[in-house]
Amino acid sequence: MDFLFNTIRILRFSCIMSSTDFTAIDFETATGSRSSICQIGLVRVENNVVVKTFNQLICPPSNFYSYWNVKVHGITPERTINAPKFEDVWGQIKVYFENQTVVAHNGAFDFSCLKQVLQFYDLAEVKFEKQCTYKIFKKGLAVLCSEHSIALNHHDALSDAMACARLYQMHMQQKQ
Repeated sequence: MDFLFNTIRILRFSCIMSSTDFTAIDFETATGSRSSICQIGLVRVENNVVVKTFNQLICPPSNFYSYWNVKVHGITPERTINAPKFEDVWGQIKVYFENQTVVAHNGAFDFSCLKQVLQFYDLAEVKFEKQCTYKIFKKGLAVLCSEHSIALNHHDALSDAMACARLYQMHMQQKQ
């Protein structure tokens, strides 16, 4: 009987732990068009441990940039002229989206960027569970990082995704 009880307890624990598996993302864009992704930041968390990071500059359509977007993130056409297009990297990162929990800060922006860039390149959309740390915490990323002493190089996609991952971990720990 003790064996059965311990087995059930272990299975329940592993189910709880697997619910902490997620992918945090952030996109930077070259223009006001959501399909103009110029940087991807991705952080994969499994069993509460970061197991994969992905940071990639992307050549947006026509490698065209808005002055205002460059002012925000500092990425210029010169930095992305030889970078791969989104369609060239999607195969590497699709597994971190498909049937996964995907978290973004201001998910309305990032999730629509993904949708629109997939449409632009005529790539099939994938199903995933959407979570948004902006909706959860109701504050901006820079403010939250300051309040919780999380390192942030704001508008660097990997840094933003890493901060988002940490915030979501904090949220999940509070729920337990």
